[in-house]
Amino acid sequence: MNQDKIQAAAAALRQARATRTAIPRISEQFGIHGADQAYAVARCNSVLDIAEGRRVVGKKIGLTSQAVQQQLGVGQPDYGVLFADMEFLSGSEVPASRLIQPKAEGEIAFVVGRDLDGENLSWGRFLHGLEYALPAIEIVDSAIQDWKLTLVDTVADNASCGLYVLGLEPRAIGTVDFALAGMDFRKNGHTASVGSGVACLGNPLLAAYWLAGTMQQLGDPLKAGDVILSGALGPMFPFVAGDHLHLSIAGLGSVDCRTA
Repeated sequence: MNQDKIQAAAAALRQARATRTAIPRISEQFGIHGADQAYAVARCNSVLDIAEGRRVVGKKIGLTSQAVQQQLGVGQPDYGVLFADMEFLSGSEVPASRLIQPKAEGEIAFVVGRDLDGENLSWGRFLHGLEYALPAIEIVDSAIQDWKLTLVDTVADNASCGLYVLGLEPRAIGTVDFALAGMDFRKNGHTASVGSGVACLGNPLLAAYWLAGTMQQLGDPLKAGDVILSGALGPMFPFVAGDHLHLSIAGLGSVDCRTA
């Protein structure tokens, strides 16, 4: 793996984020190929973020739609790192000025109640380790011009992480049918996206289980208190400063924010 090009790609993405300026695909500009190199780029920037005092509070899952996976030619999701300064609570004003070209997705968030470490994480132990579910707005954002992404570009850009907004009324894991949970996501009072849990790998719990197993294998297991953004329940849509976003998910309640 060519560390010089990994470092150069990471620096370009970091500069793009700092200046709020979209750039061409780093996969082409720096010759970054394959998921391993893309994750290496993302890790470069995460290490710098942590060194600068940012605190990791969880992970997000992307590419949970089979249609999007087929479009990008991949057979599994990807993941990115969530930092504490990305998190907002329902009713907050969210600063669009921190973003480049944001879009919104409706998701189900899980809160880990027990460390998900050890070998061969079973389904039962995984379920025992989840404490709560919440409705969540993920504000995805890409540093790549016009959202013209390859798998490599989104992975290297921390899975196109932006910000996220969590609901205020946690639900116990066993009280919701996540696959059948219907979503209505509105922008300024008008429905902008609809969907359900089945669009997220068939069930958002399966997406979260994939993440938990992947992180355990990588030696970076999910810990008690971590937030998991499990993936979109329906299509993402763009918004601008001043828009009001309101997400409702059956069985989980609602979450809203205004962008500024």
